[in-house]
Amino acid sequence: MQPKLIIHGGAGSSLSGKGGLKTVRESLHSIIKTVYELLLNGASATDAVIQGCQLLEDEPRFNAGTGSVLQSDGQIRMSAALMDGASQRFSGVINVSRLQNPIKLAQTLQDQSDRVLSDVGAADLARELQLPIYNPITELRLNEWLQERQENFQKNMANVIAEAAGRGTIGVVALDRQGYLAAGTSTGGKGFERIGRVSDSAMPAGNYATAHAAVSCTGIGEDIIDECLAARIVVRVTDGLSLPAAMQRSFQESRTNNRDLGAIAIDATGTIAWGKTSEVLLAAYHDGTAIGDTLEWQGIDLAGSL
Repeated sequence: MQPKLIIHGGAGSSLSGKGGLKTVRESLHSIIKTVYELLLNGASATDAVIQGCQLLEDEPRFNAGTGSVLQSDGQIRMSAALMDGASQRFSGVINVSRLQNPIKLAQTLQDQSDRVLSDVGAADLARELQLPIYNPITELRLNEWLQERQENFQKNMANVIAEAAGRGTIGVVALDRQGYLAAGTSTGGKGFERIGRVSDSAMPAGNYATAHAAVSCTGIGEDIIDECLAARIVVRVTDGLSLPAAMQRSFQESRTNNRDLGAIAIDATGTIAWGKTSEVLLAAYHDGTAIGDTLEWQGIDLAGSL
């Protein structure tokens, strides 16, 4: 089967300036090219998703791994999830710290009996795996937090969703040569949030895959949880809707409910789809022929597909 791939780096209100657009496009397209080569060479969908998430986590402009936002106490706590569509197995970590690639812990948990760990358990697992201690903070994020501290943290969230610098939660969805699907999602959170807050990224609401379809979400985590967006889309495809129809219906409902979110998806036939209620979705894809993206997609349509 011809492999398919789509990735995202967040969704939000604007992507102003050609410099920002050009930089984000180059970053996303480079990652798409690298990961798609793996799929062409026979890598599984799950392995491709893991590699893609690692590359996105290592890109400081996105709010995952290196460059994650700081919470209200000045600490970084990250969450990530992986779901293998063939086995329909979900794994994830919640609010982990001092780690370069949270998706690696989610990968390790795929074969465990306990597959979702919170901060303490995830830290213990990282020590068992002898993963090196890593500081994901960047100067930009530190200065952002220091400025907000001076203003007594009046913002509801950090400037993390698709502003000029193109920052946001990351996700990868892949279909491999064997026709298997997988999805992965990773985030640094909203920024300035209450300690202990849990995002959608390590829930089936934000990351879900079966043999029928795979979805990764981005945007405001609470909105995604309220819609149970990723699982809702996949269930609709399983029940007989086409992926584009499932996306369109789900995003119409989200818009009616005043949600701020986006999603990327692939189904078992190789259809690639995306949707948003926000102004901008930072996504790029490979449709088997060429690389494309959604960076300049700012029309009134709530969903698009190939």
